[in-house]
Amino acid sequence: MEADSKPKKSGARLCCVCTQNRAALKRPKTLEQICRECFYAVFEEEIHQVILENQLFKPGERIAIGASGGKDSTVLAYVLSELNRRHNYGLDLFLLSVDEGITGYRDDSLETVKRNELQYGLPLKIVSYKDLYGWTMDEIVKMIGLKNNCTFCGVFRRQALDRGAALLKVDKVATGHNADDIAETVLLNILRGDIARLSRCTSIITGEDGPIPRCKPFKYTYEKEIKLDYFSTECIYSPNAYRGFAREFIKDLERIRPRAILDIIKSGEDFRISTTTKMPEQGTCERCGYISSQKWCKACVLLEGLNRGLPKLGIGRTQGLNSDGKKDRKRDSRTPSIESKQCGSLEF
Repeated sequence: MEADSKPKKSGARLCCVCTQNRAALKRPKTLEQICRECFYAVFEEEIHQVILENQLFKPGERIAIGASGGKDSTVLAYVLSELNRRHNYGLDLFLLSVDEGITGYRDDSLETVKRNELQYGLPLKIVSYKDLYGWTMDEIVKMIGLKNNCTFCGVFRRQALDRGAALLKVDKVATGHNADDIAETVLLNILRGDIARLSRCTSIITGEDGPIPRCKPFKYTYEKEIKLDYFSTECIYSPNAYRGFAREFIKDLERIRPRAILDIIKSGEDFRISTTTKMPEQGTCERCGYISSQKWCKACVLLEGLNRGLPKLGIGRTQGLNSDGKKDRKRDSRTPSIESKQCGSLEF
């Protein structure tokens, strides 16, 4: 047998898209090997198709991008500004940030948001817990400790985003929740027995019956594929948050079977909810006018507890201020804690 008949070692794999450049990464949901340049193009085109297929935006709309300085919101700001220019969506885009008042965390991450403002030429609006509620998270944690602090932050943050969006007079808020986040939320709602929320935690647009709808352009985007300049420190007050355990479980599943994340989202979408399982009817808070299923919204109940020196008021199974009758007491006894995306949000 001649020497040149020996099998040759295969060289580096080429990009499956352009077949010219060397592959730089393997996509987790498709296992395709792709070069960096083609990845950026494919990534942006996928988001564009998600926007078109789900009719997330209409020409002339004002859109607030929830900007925390983390990688998801930073990439979202870049992609939406780029697609808006490239495909002529006709949108007015704004950056909206919430300053919870966490020294060494939020004050640093807001510097990233301010860089985004200059990089992408998008107006920035910052609303703070101190201005809205008279409390910072540092002050709240000092009073209540590390237990249940994510409940306060999640409730206040959700309302703060809506109040900031109202100040900007936007039509929608776009958030950077990705496929991993949504899969975690499906799992959390199942573990908590909160089946009623499954029907909307997987929705790409939520809150259409509320003051300002929210949309998730990254619904089918894996966290691994979101990379750009961002602030990477985790919240110092959420080391043992419930969502963290669900996140680790999802990551373990992904290592075994990469499509597990999309499969979990599909399972949440396909759940058939009993007609007897209903979400509470939405009204308005008698105190602040915010959307609420009871007399006082959760934020007002929590805030009243802080101001009265009763921080556990409205937490978990306590009956609190909305318990006027047996029906309310029964409903309140099942009120779960609501936490932020970094912790354990029940819904988006």
